[in-house]
Amino acid sequence: MSMSDTTNQQEIDDFLGEPKKPFWKRKVVWIPALVLLLALILYFLFGGGERQFNYITEEVESRSLDLVVTATGNLRPTNQVEVGSEVSGRIDEVLVDVNDVVTRGQVLALINTDVIDDQIAQGRANLNAARAAVEQARATLEVDQAQLARLQEVFRLSDGRVPSQTEMQAAEGAVRRDEAALASAQANVASAEASLRTAQTNRDRAVIRSPVSGVVLVRQVEPGQTVAASFNTPTLFILAEDLSVMQLRVKVDEADVGRVETGQPAIFTVDAYPGREFPATVERVDLASGNIAAASQQQNANAVVEYEARLTVDNASGLLRPGMTATASVRTDSTQEQLTVPNGALRFEPPVEEESGGMNLRNDNFGLEREEERATIGAGSRQTIYVLEEDNELREIMVTTGLSDGRHTIVTSDELEVGMQVVTAISAGED
Repeated sequence: MSMSDTTNQQEIDDFLGEPKKPFWKRKVVWIPALVLLLALILYFLFGGGERQFNYITEEVESRSLDLVVTATGNLRPTNQVEVGSEVSGRIDEVLVDVNDVVTRGQVLALINTDVIDDQIAQGRANLNAARAAVEQARATLEVDQAQLARLQEVFRLSDGRVPSQTEMQAAEGAVRRDEAALASAQANVASAEASLRTAQTNRDRAVIRSPVSGVVLVRQVEPGQTVAASFNTPTLFILAEDLSVMQLRVKVDEADVGRVETGQPAIFTVDAYPGREFPATVERVDLASGNIAAASQQQNANAVVEYEARLTVDNASGLLRPGMTATASVRTDSTQEQLTVPNGALRFEPPVEEESGGMNLRNDNFGLEREEERATIGAGSRQTIYVLEEDNELREIMVTTGLSDGRHTIVTSDELEVGMQVVTAISAGED
């Protein structure tokens, strides 16, 4: 009976006053219910199979690992010079700016020399007066020496009768006084010459010159500014001698410093050039830690102990700049070819079926859009890894871990072979 026939029959029954049938006697209700019941039975009989997962796997490889020590630091010039002023005064002119290339002896700034010029003029006058005093003392000495010589001749001719002993002593004393006066005048000349040279030197120092050939990194002075060099030397400019070869200073943790040695190769990255690696070489490793002063005073007892390592960097391209933050990886050792697995395989744990019948999937098992795990696995530990079989089943294999480079770990096992697919995570998409 079609739906339209059923509707017409209902209308006829209503017209004739026939009583309505109970809902369980109506065919239109039982047909959908029977269809739904049949679908549920078929689902539980044929559609309730075991849940399948999409596993993310990687191959077991035989490879040699490069063991590295990672540290962060900053780039610096190999020779950084602070240029200051040894004289006080007003800055009349600044001739260079930041990023300017300068040569050794080039004038960087000029300090006002009005006071110094007056000191030079006064020094020259004092020197001339001192020289005149020398000539006067020399002339007086010559007169007194002639007088003493005449008295001595008279004393010889008179067989000592004249002049008297008192006159002779007075004449000799006058000569000695004149000699002392001449020596004092000559000393005054030397003092006046030294004062004049000091004023002239200050005049030369008022012209600030570059002590090296390089580039201006910092300019800390402006025309019209007054510098005072009374207590310390004010810094006017900071120069880098040569930026084609730079220095990377990194902090190495005390747990890794024993593996870092002079001459080891390294690579580093900077945020300015993502994905690009720059080569470097370890130049030296400090014997003393950076916080040794605090340790000697019994302070910061819980502070992390770090040692500074200096790496030589070739910057012929000029891409690197002083102050850039860099992350360096120093290659400390290399292993021979051995079986390796990704660190994710050592961390993976399969899903656990719960009592309710569901599956508990740990968040760290999902690998979609997941960053590569860099955790270091302790050498010599026993770990369980899971190999994916052809029927999508997991097989447990016990391995003993060896050295790790942060991404892969050397393992040993009688069951593990090259080419096996080890599970590292479960994909976010499931079957």
